[in-house]
Amino acid sequence: MAKWKCIVCGYIYDEEAGDPDNGVNPGTKFEDIPDDWVCPLCGAPKDMFEKMEE
Repeated sequence: MAKWKCIVCGYIYDEEAGDPDNGVNPGTKFEDIPDDWVCPLCGAPKDMFEKMEE
């Protein structure tokens, strides 16, 4: 499972943990998150995230 970082605020989306508070179940791959999902900290859109190196 990968981690993705918001380049605006530094929030880390961890695919293993998901974002259950915002309707994204644990184990959800980043590309499978709905396109209207935004960063839960700053509201940045999905295209403002970059994949972190393992």
